Amino acid sequence: MRLLLVEDEVDLADTLADGLRREGYLVDVARDGASALTAAAGSDVDVIVLDRDLPVLSGDAVCRTLIAQEYPARILMLTAAGTLNDRVEGLDLGADDYLAKPFAYVELLARLRALGRRAQSSRPNTVLEFAGVRLDIVRRVVERDGTPIRLTLKEFGVLETLLAAEGGYVSADDLLDEVWDEPLERTRGVVKIVVHTLRRKLGSPALIQSAAGHGYRVGTE
Repeated sequence: MRLLLVEDEVDLADTLADGLRREGYLVDVARDGASALTAAAGSDVDVIVLDRDLPVLSGDAVCRTLIAQEYPARILMLTAAGTLNDRVEGLDLGADDYLAKPFAYVELLARLRALGRRAQSSRPNTVLEFAGVRLDIVRRVVERDGTPIRLTLKEFGVLETLLAAEGGYVSADDLLDEVWDEPLERTRGVVKIVVHTLRRKLGSPALIQSAAGHGYRVGTE
């Protein structure tokens, strides 16, 4: 699941981003409201964690804009003000949930899991299938011919992206954009390693094909 974290407090943003990535989330970070709108427009985000008190453009203005544009992501607003009126104002803007600072990290995770389930379940196709392989995006379960297959987070993300392409080729660069957000890991060599282990875990006959200059695809021919 991809998150957009919009927070101008650098230390807090970095700490949250690192922790959420360890939990398996893909995390993009924006430091102000204008950058948040640009980041949201450029990626397929499931949940936006949005601070209300932002420079350049307030969190309230960002939320209003996203709602007016019918942007599909769920919005969790953060604020240093935690009164009932503040919560009501945030929800009236169109936010899906509201969390007052300071908050417990475990509570943030619980809120994100709930919003993530709602975001994923609202998508038209949450189960992808091909040649006996069944991938459940919401439950994060993969099976082949009814046998469960344990995948790492990166392997799951690559398989999900390839299955969603419905037989079309996906380049290594596109896989990096979809599955990786850690700058130091964004290399084609890493993609090749993950695809290799994924092929092995999926078993025979091999389902992932590669072609120089095109990338990777799922297929049986």
